[in-house]
Amino acid sequence: MSPNNPVLSHHISSQFNEELQDVNTKFMTMGGMVEQQVANAIHALLDTDAAMAVDVQFQDNTVNRLESEIDEALTLILARRHPAAIDLRMVLAMSKANTDLERIGDEASKIARIAQTLCEEGGSPRGYMETRHIGNQVRVMIHDALDAFARLDVDQALRVMQADADIDREYQSATRTLMTYMIEDPRHISRVINVLWVLRSLERIGDHARNISEQVIYMVKGLDVRHSSVEEIEQKFQR
Repeated sequence: MSPNNPVLSHHISSQFNEELQDVNTKFMTMGGMVEQQVANAIHALLDTDAAMAVDVQFQDNTVNRLESEIDEALTLILARRHPAAIDLRMVLAMSKANTDLERIGDEASKIARIAQTLCEEGGSPRGYMETRHIGNQVRVMIHDALDAFARLDVDQALRVMQADADIDREYQSATRTLMTYMIEDPRHISRVINVLWVLRSLERIGDHARNISEQVIYMVKGLDVRHSSVEEIEQKFQR
């Protein structure tokens, strides 16, 4: 979030401003790490890179530490500054988005663990094409959700939410395809099940990116849009 952002530029207390900037910088740093975790986990799986799979799991410790530090900083801001209006919404939104980032890191670690297992078994199982496609879409979603959060861009947040609906449909289609494959050729059931778990993690990552986008709308508009479709949210904007 830039120093010129209206959320951070109007406070009488420069100390409050500095505290918000500091925690926001840490939040964006964590977001960048999580985004890279997902990219590396997918790379480890598709390129059978066991060393990278291990590194992704190791990085999760850093992400977990950052989540705790951000939570503590936000709690102190609430206790010391008693923010109101958009300031309060920003603190609450960042707290919730912080949890979603940590959970994205957890899903990346799950993918990395499966990648490590498949590396040891050797060979590429069925379903990697679907994994590459959905994985690339999810990586873009994370990036765009964080960018929308940084710039308080409601339009981009809505685009991320629409992308999540697309990923949900593609996940269902890929799952049906792989289930049919397992029925027709039971020899590779255990390996294909691992790929199904990867796809499930990617779908969940998309859900968390959507959640972060919902917090952007909450910050800017003061609207709780959880469990709402993009069309319903756009109708609320028009009222």
